[in-house]
Amino acid sequence: MKFEQLNLDPSILMALQEKNYEQPTPIQAQAIPLIIQKKDVLATAQTGTGKTAAFAIPIIQNMLNNSDKKPSKRNIKALIVTPTRELAIQIDENIRLYAKYTSLRHCVIFGGVKQGKQVQSIRRGIDILVATPGRLLDLIGQKIIHLHQVNTFVLDEADRMLDMGFIHDIRKLLQLLPKKRQSLLFSATMPDHIVKLSKQFMQQPSKVSVAPVSSAAETVTQKVYYTNKADKKQLLLHILADGSINQALVFSRTKHGADKLVRILQKKQIKAAAIHGNKSQNQRQKALKNFKEKSLRILVATDIAARGIDIQQLGYVINFDIPNIPETYVHRIGRVGRAGATGIALSLCEPEENQFIKDIQRLINQKLEAIQKHPYPQTEKPMSKAEKKVFEQEKKERKSAYFASRKKRDGGNNKNRFNRKGKNRN
Repeated sequence: MKFEQLNLDPSILMALQEKNYEQPTPIQAQAIPLIIQKKDVLATAQTGTGKTAAFAIPIIQNMLNNSDKKPSKRNIKALIVTPTRELAIQIDENIRLYAKYTSLRHCVIFGGVKQGKQVQSIRRGIDILVATPGRLLDLIGQKIIHLHQVNTFVLDEADRMLDMGFIHDIRKLLQLLPKKRQSLLFSATMPDHIVKLSKQFMQQPSKVSVAPVSSAAETVTQKVYYTNKADKKQLLLHILADGSINQALVFSRTKHGADKLVRILQKKQIKAAAIHGNKSQNQRQKALKNFKEKSLRILVATDIAARGIDIQQLGYVINFDIPNIPETYVHRIGRVGRAGATGIALSLCEPEENQFIKDIQRLINQKLEAIQKHPYPQTEKPMSKAEKKVFEQEKKERKSAYFASRKKRDGGNNKNRFNRKGKNRN
């Protein structure tokens, strides 16, 4: 099938042809006709399958179909809600691409930056709004955004949205939307709580499922290095000594760990930056821009910040920390092997993570290739239950002592520091 067979407007086809997009991906081929028919759609599609175009293109098509009915004043007709700033920006960029030869206006809003420019765009009038939940509800509360003319609502990355604690925001938002509308829900996984949520706001949705999260792209080569916790950093440097790894996205479990890795890499003259929730929006966008432009060799990210990172022809993903949720691993390595491209996923596994690798292999029904010959082999064993209990208690005590010492040293100013960091959640 080709895009021409989907009966799309010539202006959309022209924009797609400019980017050499000829054939729709499976999720696009299934979802686009249903959305054009104004049906509610419940779609399961993992990252890298082209799901943004699967809803953006038909939304634009439907608006062009109804252009003669458009009132003189522009009101928001399509609302796309997504969990992270990066993902919101990426969706807006895709809409800009597909709507390039139309007169439709679109805008993206998110927290972490001043609202002035976003408010100006909204007041000029827009047709499509992409938003994160916090900033959206904030501007609705200020009566800057009105949803009474919305006829298409998209909830993107629904599983991540709920994982991040946005369920109350979503329920509040659903109460503000017109009852008569088209609703689209896209999620990488479809657990019971997502299905339950969909029943609250969708009308007999058509179900579309492509590339379930339990499968990894066949074009991604997956390897694991078994090592000790203390040797992980040296092992990472050993791997990056290979000059053929010109760029890599490295995953860290924590924000602190991401920053620490960047400092280690920079000391070795490796250009690196971190992207996570404690970074300002400008810092995150700068790091992502530099990585896309290849002036950065390494981008270190946490899982939440990494949603929305879409780098064309990225060759390597490195799991510095192995995720304890196997589906998260599939999301991570989905950053390579996108749209049929090849890629390599490397995982650095310490003893306490051995079980996580087993869980991942069980989920994807595939054994990761273990690299036997490297200078930092795993020689330690996972802790016993008793040892783990002692370790966790000592860790808790060290943490308490650290914060008590910092509070005493700063004379109670920690509260102000926390407020400054905590004000920009999404």
